[in-house]
Amino acid sequence: MANVVSEGAPARGTRSLRVESALRAIAVDRESPERARRVLEQALVFAGAAFAAVYAPSEDGELLCLVESAGVPRTLYGLRDSYPRAGRSPVAVAHRDGRPVSLGPRELAVHAQARRVPSGDFHLVVLPVRATGGCLLAVSERPDGFGTDDRECLEHVREAIAFPTPATPTEGGELPAGGFSLAMDSGRIRVGDHLLDLFGLDPVEFDGRVETLLGLTVPEDLPSLMSVVEADHMSIGDRELEFRVLQPTGPPRWLRLRGRLVPGGEGRPAALVGTVADASTLRSDVTDVARVQRLAAALATAVTVRDVGKAVAAALRRPLRADRIAVAELENDRLVVAVLDPPEPEAWPGLWRAEWRSEWPDAPVRAMPTLAAALREGRARIWPAGSSLEPALAGIGPGGLAVLPLPAGNRMAGVCLIGWDSPHDFGSDERALLTACAGLAGQALRRARAFDAEHELVGMLQRQLLPRRLPRLPGATAVARYLPSTAGLELGGDWYDVIPLPDHHVALVIGDVQGHSAGAATLMGQMRTALRAYAVEGHPPDVVVAHANRLLMDMDSDLFATCAYVDIDLEEGAAWCVRAGHLPPVLRYPDGATEIAEAEGGPPLGVISQADFPMSPLRLPPGTLLALVTDGLVETPDVDIDEGMDRLAGQLAAAAPADLGLVADGLLGGAPRSDDVALLLLRYDGMALRPLRESWTVWRVPQAVGHARRFTRRTLRSWGVTEDVDVVLLVVSELVTNALVHTDGRVRMDLTLIGSRIRVAVADASPRSPVRPASIGWEATGGRGVLLVEAVSAAWGTLPVSGGKQVWAELVLGR
Repeated sequence: MANVVSEGAPARGTRSLRVESALRAIAVDRESPERARRVLEQALVFAGAAFAAVYAPSEDGELLCLVESAGVPRTLYGLRDSYPRAGRSPVAVAHRDGRPVSLGPRELAVHAQARRVPSGDFHLVVLPVRATGGCLLAVSERPDGFGTDDRECLEHVREAIAFPTPATPTEGGELPAGGFSLAMDSGRIRVGDHLLDLFGLDPVEFDGRVETLLGLTVPEDLPSLMSVVEADHMSIGDRELEFRVLQPTGPPRWLRLRGRLVPGGEGRPAALVGTVADASTLRSDVTDVARVQRLAAALATAVTVRDVGKAVAAALRRPLRADRIAVAELENDRLVVAVLDPPEPEAWPGLWRAEWRSEWPDAPVRAMPTLAAALREGRARIWPAGSSLEPALAGIGPGGLAVLPLPAGNRMAGVCLIGWDSPHDFGSDERALLTACAGLAGQALRRARAFDAEHELVGMLQRQLLPRRLPRLPGATAVARYLPSTAGLELGGDWYDVIPLPDHHVALVIGDVQGHSAGAATLMGQMRTALRAYAVEGHPPDVVVAHANRLLMDMDSDLFATCAYVDIDLEEGAAWCVRAGHLPPVLRYPDGATEIAEAEGGPPLGVISQADFPMSPLRLPPGTLLALVTDGLVETPDVDIDEGMDRLAGQLAAAAPADLGLVADGLLGGAPRSDDVALLLLRYDGMALRPLRESWTVWRVPQAVGHARRFTRRTLRSWGVTEDVDVVLLVVSELVTNALVHTDGRVRMDLTLIGSRIRVAVADASPRSPVRPASIGWEATGGRGVLLVEAVSAAWGTLPVSGGKQVWAELVLGR
């Protein structure tokens, strides 16, 4: 473990003397139920262990069972709650041979191949405890493992251990006043009388159900309490938490629970046994060792770098009575601020606030020589009041400054700066607390950085599979939101899309692929692309969804997908909706009334090859808001879909649809995030300028082009168009001639006028698009038509339509 170096202060004793003193203080209170844990905590503080535990023989002598532990959860190292006494695990070998067993990463890898212990970048030591017949196990995450001084501290801890043989509580066994025994299979709980007093229950009226006690807890604390009483999430021997229970009058009462899961054996169910005490009476006696334990527990559940920073600040600022704490991670030669406590800018010095707050993430460490030296040495450094420091550091702690490097393996993961305004006397206990916290925080910071990097990668991949931006629509506005699930790092399968279609139609699509995996995300991208391709081809909504269903069936995937497809005519305010196992749209009308559309639905995509997907009509008066969502927004383990849809409709009724972005953010504000969420909103305002349209079927007769020109002239005259008529007729001639000469089958011409723009579109039965020639010789007899159309048009192009293509050109009249 790294020693604390105090600038200008003499060393105060050795670690061996300090651990002996601490263990003697613990030995005074032999009746304390926390004595065993407090002894093990000394291994964390003085030997630099990340985890320490004691195993003792079971009643039948066949197993070595976990009795007590301290530090991070044992599951991080793959350690079990019991080992066969006759096996070849390190615990069994040390117990059987009566000698210490020490394993480094290389030896652990060999054991991992034999499936006895996992491999990992840590060191493991097991010491036999002769007084009880058990073993002390300790884990170090430092590259060099346990040094000589660390081993000496572990020997002192081993000598102080005295544990009884673990026994399973019997049905009629006596419980201490604040004790309890919970049967994990039935939920029946036996409790001491004092425990019921803490909950404010009469022993005569208590029904023996754990649900009765859970019902008295503050709702915000219930999830963490459930994580303890659920066997699947229980870490034996290392669970402790504080929670609040409601009182008839006054504020809630804080209680502390400590417990471990004891295997049943011989047909008896497993039991969670432990104690519950009034936390207010314990807080006055909280030691630095207990604070280290609390920090270890908090860091075990910290997921992101910011979570780690908050846990470190919460663990150190109040015990050290510090005025400010900054936690930053080290990226190459630069520091990136994770947490400032307090977060208010006025709490920090003017120089720091004016420059560092914005510049520090981009400032190299070498710009601060004192800080760079501390990080290079990897040891906690302390400067009392009046020390000569560069202004940036001196302003953080004019009364004293502590720089705490956060090591992770053979490198520095970050740094913690702790400052005091008034002169501060650094005691030995504070130095021990700083040193013990540094290693825990550094390892947690490294894990959190890996999580953040992977989570960012997942988010980036997810964003690449969704539209980068939504198109601008005539007479309507659309916004979309996507939130990935926070429960893990796997890719989700929710998607959305907005597809502009000819003749002022737009298709809104939302869907959800089964599961959360790379396969689900890949399939999501394929289905989104397929639906867009079928829609652009000009198929009606039911055919688009049916084609996507057949495609998914042909892909022979084990996954299915749900989908809602809405084709909206922006000119008429009419829509057709097709559902494939997905939630229906929710409509909010201009008067604030809401409706969950009664749209018929078909089966999910990829389930039945010859499925029908009926179309349901929708009317959208101007001012109507249409919402499409995935089930992650409306369904939770506590709320079914129908109730969630009703709640969504109520939220839309109360929303102000003028700003769709605010509406979307408001709907997602209370999203549970246990599943990924997709949301697509469209407000239909109606088109201010309605287009004029006419169509003409071109028959294959010798005068077909002349007939098309005469129809165009009559149409333009009826619309009152007098400018650029000859140019429009030229484009009609070229497009109709190309269709008749180079294709077979039916040819149709459509004319559309919007304001001063006229669109000429000719559809034929050939999928081949016209090719713009690179060059044309003077003797060539063809190929100039496309060049003429390009020269006189503002824009031109081709669109795939069902069974062929459409070649179009737009002209600006009077240009």
